[in-house]
Amino acid sequence: PPPTTPSSCTATMALASACSFLARNSLNGALSFSSVSARSASPAVIGNAFSRAYAKVVDGLKYYEEHEWIKMDGNVATMGITDHAQEALGDIVFVDLPEVGSTIEAKESIGAVESVKAASDIYTPVSGTVLEVNSALADEPGTVNSDAYGNGWMIKLDLTKPAELDSLMDAAAYEKFCESS
Repeated sequence: PPPTTPSSCTATMALASACSFLARNSLNGALSFSSVSARSASPAVIGNAFSRAYAKVVDGLKYYEEHEWIKMDGNVATMGITDHAQEALGDIVFVDLPEVGSTIEAKESIGAVESVKAASDIYTPVSGTVLEVNSALADEPGTVNSDAYGNGWMIKLDLTKPAELDSLMDAAAYEKFCESS
């Protein structure tokens, strides 16, 4: 097969991310799929690397179809965008978040994320009152790219309708959702 470089990987986001990962981690930046499988690993290992290279999914979180995640601590939900979403957006340059004290309803746009490639609304999968926003993102929006499930969190909500959590996906279901999208 012809050499595979990041610029030739445009078919799907998963393939593009996998190619980018392989190119970044190769010695000469021009790496062919056959040379990877022949020199480095079995086809099963390569297949697993391609299927997981596109995005990190964390067990124990709840996921929404618009690519937001929720982590529960009692009745407080911490929310952010998924690794899949930040990967699709590219380098994030601005994050617009709601005001503390705002009351929001499930499936409502609560702000936006802007990147060098696109802008995207942020949707909350659950209803509640905003307790806290991650004000550090105003100065360091790229934290969402580097730590989507940690320091890249966006808001904390006091849930008003905890039963809405039941409609969200677990990690395995979200991973399948991403693979089929």
